[in-house]
Amino acid sequence: MLTGLSKKAVILLIAVSFASICRSQQEAQFTQFMFNRLSWNPASAGSNGSMCATLLYRNQWMGLQLDPPIQGAQAGSTPVTYLFSFESPVKPLHGGLGVLFFMDNIGYNSSKVVLLDYAFRMYWGKGDLSVGVEAGARIQSLDYKYLFGYNDFTGNPQNPTQPSQDPLLSGRNGEKDATIIDASVGMLYQVPHVFHFEWSLKNLLAGANKDINFKNARILNLGAGYEYVLPSNPSFHLRPYALFKSADFNLHTWQLDVACLLEYQAAFWGGVSYRVNDAVSFLFGVNAKKFRIGASYDITTSQLGVYKDGRSNGTVELYLRYCFKVIVPPKPPSIYRNTRYID
Repeated sequence: MLTGLSKKAVILLIAVSFASICRSQQEAQFTQFMFNRLSWNPASAGSNGSMCATLLYRNQWMGLQLDPPIQGAQAGSTPVTYLFSFESPVKPLHGGLGVLFFMDNIGYNSSKVVLLDYAFRMYWGKGDLSVGVEAGARIQSLDYKYLFGYNDFTGNPQNPTQPSQDPLLSGRNGEKDATIIDASVGMLYQVPHVFHFEWSLKNLLAGANKDINFKNARILNLGAGYEYVLPSNPSFHLRPYALFKSADFNLHTWQLDVACLLEYQAAFWGGVSYRVNDAVSFLFGVNAKKFRIGASYDITTSQLGVYKDGRSNGTVELYLRYCFKVIVPPKPPSIYRNTRYID
């Protein structure tokens, strides 16, 4: 079981990682990244040729018990993410448009992000090449009233804290908000039903705000996927995927997800995924007419997930996608009449 000290250390790490200029999990993390590519690459906007609306919910490190820094305070939240996106191809713009909104809560920090995406698409070889741009605003909030510096504690159980000597914490009396503007770019090359390769650079401007001492980390994403039809049974399609992330081009802040899904008659799929030094995941889902419904469960393999009381029981992610096409019927030809040819 986590001791009181170790629990406080965990919540302190979560909170401080966002209270300082951080390099941690700023961007929302998704196990089903292969179905939610707009969240990390603007070049994918409208890439499947349909209008698509996506809802996603992620509850990370469920069951992780965190003690508040002092009695009566709140312990803060483990990561919880809500996402909505809509994308569509737009022929007059030679590409696609997308809009994305997500809310992310972790520790005493919360984010509300709105993103607008445009992708220019052209045929290239056997596939198509897309180049995307993104502009967005992040409202970053930090609840200061529950944060304490290491020298704020008196050791007296009756009066455990004293006024903080940290200038950022000395006036802690509520939540502080900051709006941060940023931009992203990306590229995607895909041969439909064969393979795709893509990259993106999120938070190109590295937007920052001094009031809450927060700075967006530049995130490099490299992703790829392949579709293999089993020769012995074409009803089965094998789909391996990979996504590599690096923050601020730092070799010490990287993450790699590899996954492999098996799909049957484009109706059911299931598979496994591995996130290096973090989790093993199981994914499954169904296609029902215009709906795609998916779910995943992560088994935490880091020290947060050792099978003991108070540690993480894993992560659940639920995914719903609805795609449709608007077909405008062709205008019937007009009839021209000339009285000189009427009998």
